[in-house]
Amino acid sequence: MTATHSAIKRLALWMLGWIERYRYIKFGIVGLSGLVVNFAVLYVCHEFIFYEMESAYKRPYISHAIAISLSTINNFCWNRLWTWSDRVKTFEAEQTIGSVSLSLVAVEFRQYVLATGFGSALQYVLAQLLSGTVHYLLATFIAIVAASVTNFLANDKWTFKRH
Repeated sequence: MTATHSAIKRLALWMLGWIERYRYIKFGIVGLSGLVVNFAVLYVCHEFIFYEMESAYKRPYISHAIAISLSTINNFCWNRLWTWSDRVKTFEAEQTIGSVSLSLVAVEFRQYVLATGFGSALQYVLAQLLSGTVHYLLATFIAIVAASVTNFLANDKWTFKRH
């Protein structure tokens, strides 16, 4: 292995370690994966699965609902398995002697959906309020950042809290 390859490998390992230490960055990466799932499902549903619907105006509503639902499930699973895995494993070990309790997962999922719903509502309201004073794309970006912080904090302090 050359010195360049070794340096690149060390840098990659350092970056992975850095990401692993910062929960908010992991939360953001999971959010990006949810965005990919959302767009992919939305496209497939809209362009293929529901394409033949008689009333084309209903197609986006059904497609969006399915896309949002699947991306929420994706994000919950990855946040549970990666972002807050240390807390989940500790709590499961204390509560269920090492096995996964479906009732615990259901409670966490309900809390996650509520936290995410609050963040989405906050994002919508902030984007509307700010778009009167700044460009709508900047308003949307600010609203997304604010909502992601509140989503992270709600899930950190409530859904996946320390026990």
